[in-house]
Amino acid sequence: MAFTTKATIATFGGKLLKLSHASKTTGTDMNVNVFFPGPVADASSAAKPAPVLYYLSGLTCSPENCSEKGFLHATAARHGIAIVYPDTSPRGLDLPQEHDSWDFGEAASFYLDADKSSPYATNYKMESYLTQELPSLLLEAFPKQLDGERQSITGHSMGGHGALTLYLRHPGRYRSVSAFAPISNPTRCPWGQKAFKGYLGPADLEITPESASDSTIPATWKEHDATELISKWTNGDLKMLVDVGTGDNFYKQKQLLPENLESAVKAAGLTGLTVRYQKDYDHSYYFISTFGQDHVDHAAKYLLA
Repeated sequence: MAFTTKATIATFGGKLLKLSHASKTTGTDMNVNVFFPGPVADASSAAKPAPVLYYLSGLTCSPENCSEKGFLHATAARHGIAIVYPDTSPRGLDLPQEHDSWDFGEAASFYLDADKSSPYATNYKMESYLTQELPSLLLEAFPKQLDGERQSITGHSMGGHGALTLYLRHPGRYRSVSAFAPISNPTRCPWGQKAFKGYLGPADLEITPESASDSTIPATWKEHDATELISKWTNGDLKMLVDVGTGDNFYKQKQLLPENLESAVKAAGLTGLTVRYQKDYDHSYYFISTFGQDHVDHAAKYLLA
């Protein structure tokens, strides 16, 4: 088996496995937590393989955060859905500026493949890792427990950005998408501009939210921006749920920009996006755990159809 099991934890009638493996894609060891619901928690069970919900975490996080504090698997257990909690970046490297700040580098991959001109290109291939290597390894290791034909995706903050963009960039791979406080328009906010400059280049580009325009934003950046990708969607109803807390300081600081996503969907004449502004809620796991049931229910609607 490709995975080393570091812990097995009983929870809500199922089991949470804390796993690690050597990734050929990132060239590093990667951690991932997987929740198996009761019917398939035992590999010898005759139950059908469970559909899978991928959860992508935010800046500074690891597979531990949501699996310990989000309680998504409480609702997933009821529906018989497995949840995969990947890590937020490769680790154990010493790349330029990788450890200089909390919003770039380690634990801040933005879930994309870095451009070949970037010093991050060799290892920071998170889109390829999440859409190709990790699902393949999981299905090979747990063929009786995980159903590779039924997958959905969700995430928080940077992970909400990742969930939205991977859903939009890979039509048909995921049956639905949802996001908690996603970075919805990264080409127009400081977090996204900093990350895209470092991962996608050009490294000497000077751009700010105030100066950003269609003519100044590189085309490669737009390919990893959910708001920009909306106009290219031709796969029908979006099946997209977004929650944002009105008490979220990052929302107030215009790092999230969900209104821009709404405007893009309206301009494209698309349906299937629900954005909810939750009064007073912040950016924390109090917010995620409060509305997590709704997001798992949203995924279940399509995974179990």
